[in-house]
Amino acid sequence: MRVLLIEDDTVLGAAVRDQIVADAHSIDWATRLDEAGDYLEVANYDLILLDLMLPDGRGQPFLRALRKRGDVTPVIILTALDQISDRIEGLNAGADDYMVKPFDLSELSARVGAVARRYAGNPNPLITLDDLEIDLAARSVLRDGKPVPLTAREWVLFEAFVQHPGQLLSKAQLEERLYSFETEVESNTIEVHVSRLRKKLGRDRIETVRGLGYRLGAP
Repeated sequence: MRVLLIEDDTVLGAAVRDQIVADAHSIDWATRLDEAGDYLEVANYDLILLDLMLPDGRGQPFLRALRKRGDVTPVIILTALDQISDRIEGLNAGADDYMVKPFDLSELSARVGAVARRYAGNPNPLITLDDLEIDLAARSVLRDGKPVPLTAREWVLFEAFVQHPGQLLSKAQLEERLYSFETEVESNTIEVHVSRLRKKLGRDRIETVRGLGYRLGAP
């Protein structure tokens, strides 16, 4: 999952960034609303983490503008504004969740996962796929009852396939899952990770559609 963090507090921002990366997601971090707008023009995000008090404006009008132009990217507000009226305003502006600072990073991870699953059309974190048992919340996979160790990047790609069963995903779509703007993209990275997933999950688990991309198939 690719996340956009909009937060001007460098200490909190760094902590949130590190937590999101540790949860096997990629993240871009903007400290101003105009910078966030630039990111949104050139990349697609699965989730936005939005502070409400930024140096160049407030988050609520920014969120309303997103929704007005048809952007349905899920948004979790992260803010020190803790009044009920603030929560109502944020949710009415189009937020999917609202967290008051200071918050526990583990709770943030849980809420990020819950929002992601909801928008992927599968609110249940437990999935059975042929001989695989997948726990999206715990980011774990069992094959024939035995744990399958996946690296962070392998999990990100596999999660993308699980969330879009049978759907063709292009190489560019998969690369967006893995990389933030600060990360250099190697041309064969997707091929390498798909090959490793096949070795761990089954040779025919991921189908290649030549020139178009990959999709999750039956073993």
